[in-house]
Amino acid sequence: MKAKATDTEVRATFAEIVNMTPREIEQWHATDESKSVGQDSGDGVSVGVKAGQRTIQLLRIKRMPNADDIKHMRRVISFIRRLSMQAPRKNRETSRWRYALMNWGHDPLKIADADSPWR
Repeated sequence: MKAKATDTEVRATFAEIVNMTPREIEQWHATDESKSVGQDSGDGVSVGVKAGQRTIQLLRIKRMPNADDIKHMRRVISFIRRLSMQAPRKNRETSRWRYALMNWGHDPLKIADADSPWR
């Protein structure tokens, strides 16, 4: 059985896997495409958008993440890894698959920028 990742490993993986900036995520959440995917959390906002909003907060904090922050980071990592394995063969640019991942803060079609402060 695989050992549970340390908090340091979780923070590093989160920083690597979330490849959208807070502003990009906010702008994405304002689109009809963002609203077109995801499971309703009960108040008209999808689970993915809520997770993305929490991710925005984590990307902006200046303090060390607490236990709840790490728990959310683990959840984001797990979701993005799991859904990334289900990539469609066609129309990736406009797929519900991509839209769902972007709601959580990961654009699977975005080229990694080595100079990005989020890397």
